[in-house]
Amino acid sequence: MELNPRQQKLAFAVIVVILVGLGVYLVLPDTTAAPRATNATATPPAPDAATPAPPPVSTPAPEAGSAVNIYQWLPFSRQDLVSAAAATAQAAGYYDTFSYTENGASYANRMSNLVTSQYQQVLESDYNTYGVAKQRTEDKQISTATAVINSLRSFGTSSLTFVVTISQHTRQVSGTSSSTGQYAVTVVNTGGRWQVDQIQPASAGNQ
Repeated sequence: MELNPRQQKLAFAVIVVILVGLGVYLVLPDTTAAPRATNATATPPAPDAATPAPPPVSTPAPEAGSAVNIYQWLPFSRQDLVSAAAATAQAAGYYDTFSYTENGASYANRMSNLVTSQYQQVLESDYNTYGVAKQRTEDKQISTATAVINSLRSFGTSSLTFVVTISQHTRQVSGTSSSTGQYAVTVVNTGGRWQVDQIQPASAGNQ
């Protein structure tokens, strides 16, 4: 159907309004849409479980009541100490054991396995000292003695010095007597064997 002029103007006006509305719709932002996030900070992913650190290395404490091996700190073994102490106690006991009927060689030979050869000669010489030997014979002295180790005074890689108490019981023409004295007894390792190398009063030499 052909429109008259008036209808044509009206249709044109409606089309203009529709186009203007469509233009406005396309130009203005869409207020119905959710706003886009800006400067959004992404949530970091959860870190992986950390690998556990190895336990610290430490020296285990000794159990209560467990023995401590002190010989790991010493220049001699337990057997060395036992052998040295045995030689010390026997030689110290023989040191004041004698009879007026025996000579110096007999006295010193009693200790031949316990003392060094050099010290054996010293013992024999001391026993034969004129004044001492004369008094022993005149008084008919017979002496017996025992020795007790009190302490270890000093030690090295091949020598030990013990403090020893010697108890002496002497019988002679005038009667009997008893006495005690402290001595320093030094033993040395001679080819794997412990032998006494010196006996002297404990008050002499190093304390």
